[in-house]
Amino acid sequence: MRFPKPTKLRTLSQVIFFLLFVFLLLRTEFRGSLTASTSEIRLPYPVSLFFRLDPLVAISNASSSHGLYRGLLWSLVVLIPTMFLGRFFCGWICPLGSIHHFFSSFKSERKRGKQLIESNRYQRWQTTKYYLLIVSLVAAVFGTGIVGWLDPFSLLVRSVGLSILPATNYALRASLGVLEHSRYGFVQTAGSALHFILGALVLGFKQPYFRSGIWLGLIFVFLVALNFRITRFWCRALCPLGALLGIVSRWSVLGLVKNPGHCNDCNRCLLRCQGGDDPIGGVPWHQAECHLCLNCVGECPEHALEFQFFPGQKTVGTNLQRRKVLTGLAAGVALVPLARSTPGFATQRHERLLRPPGALDEEHFLARCIRCGQCMKACPNNALHPAFSEAGIEGLWTPVLVPRIGYCETSCVLCSEVCPTGAIWEITAKEKGWSEDVGRTDKPVRLGTAFYDRGRCLPWAMATDCIVCEEWCPTSPKAIYLRPVELIDAAGNSKEVKQPYLDPSRCVGCGACEYACPVQDRPAVYVTSVGESRSRSNQILLNRRKG
Repeated sequence: MRFPKPTKLRTLSQVIFFLLFVFLLLRTEFRGSLTASTSEIRLPYPVSLFFRLDPLVAISNASSSHGLYRGLLWSLVVLIPTMFLGRFFCGWICPLGSIHHFFSSFKSERKRGKQLIESNRYQRWQTTKYYLLIVSLVAAVFGTGIVGWLDPFSLLVRSVGLSILPATNYALRASLGVLEHSRYGFVQTAGSALHFILGALVLGFKQPYFRSGIWLGLIFVFLVALNFRITRFWCRALCPLGALLGIVSRWSVLGLVKNPGHCNDCNRCLLRCQGGDDPIGGVPWHQAECHLCLNCVGECPEHALEFQFFPGQKTVGTNLQRRKVLTGLAAGVALVPLARSTPGFATQRHERLLRPPGALDEEHFLARCIRCGQCMKACPNNALHPAFSEAGIEGLWTPVLVPRIGYCETSCVLCSEVCPTGAIWEITAKEKGWSEDVGRTDKPVRLGTAFYDRGRCLPWAMATDCIVCEEWCPTSPKAIYLRPVELIDAAGNSKEVKQPYLDPSRCVGCGACEYACPVQDRPAVYVTSVGESRSRSNQILLNRRKG
């Protein structure tokens, strides 16, 4: 019986884990009906399962919160084998690494012959990822989760889930629309059949739109395009998870054995080397850079290379420079104070900084959030979006509620369910306390408070009937109530108009009123973060003591 070659096994592993990742990402979306009882909204297969295998997220979360959120201990499944086998995760499992591996296989004019061989030699700039790891982990110790900017799973979910998939969804819907509206019957039938199949596999329940989605997509495409110049540039130079696994794999018992007696200096081992770890003869092997892709073993015509346990040959470490290490430590220490000494963090917070229900107070939220975008992908009303400037530099790509695009559903707590780090603490619909169907509490989770711009409100400014905001208000009793008044219109006629008022003690800041307001350019009712239950200071109402 012939067994498949190791490189074929590695390719099979990459395909399986990549397809699993795509499947989970597509399923990180609620596809049910929100008009029915929503007390059982759950996602059985969220992509957060991958984050539980990410030791970088686990270490960052433990450093910033002085604890370990649920499920992150599973990262030992990756970390412990790395100590014995090396960076197998990068070459065999990581879906982002598989994407870079695939596109690196395409040859460009700059990646041929001697140029390709030379570019696959070890380069000093490959140590950049270790300094980025130092900065992000030191910053995590001082209370910020910026490690999510470069964590491979966060980058992939954020880029694909908030940019690539929405764009693909739009293009497919537009193409299917052309087929389904064709004047030829067989074309319409084919279009309907394709719509049914793609609707079950790829298409979203509805077309999502995300702010900053174009920039997230362009960044991702740029990183992928770099592979046409340098093989797996992201993995070699920028990936902090790869740096962490490289440090752990430094003492791996599995290593590359070079047999100089069989080597004829053909350099074919460098043609498809993914890690830039110098598998050629005559130079030490950089074990911390090897992705265990096994391409060098398969390419060697003389069988001069093989992987063995306890190889006993000299290897090279990470080669970090002390001055740059100290610079990285200093940068990580200084990052949080510099970011949080601006007025926007404490004394002049953006009024539209509406966080998801269950979000921790801003300081602890920024410490735990890894900017992965899962909560935004899972939100059934497309209400959560990546922040750009609302939360300052430190809060870049953290989730914010944008009521004009979508509002927070009454019984939905999917964002808290899929959050892998506890930045959005997992709560139940009953703990949220907005719906009578699942039980209400005296202290519901409040995201903010709604306000009226009476100069734009139709009943107030134009003596025109409008009760949309009151109809959409989900609280019971309603936070928005109406009072009839007698007004004189432009023709001098007397008419009765119901004018809306707001009871701030009942408002939960869901944004439904702002979402539904018929004044299109700028709504007459809007929600700000004042009154949010996660903050003791950002309040508008003072509770008076009796007696």
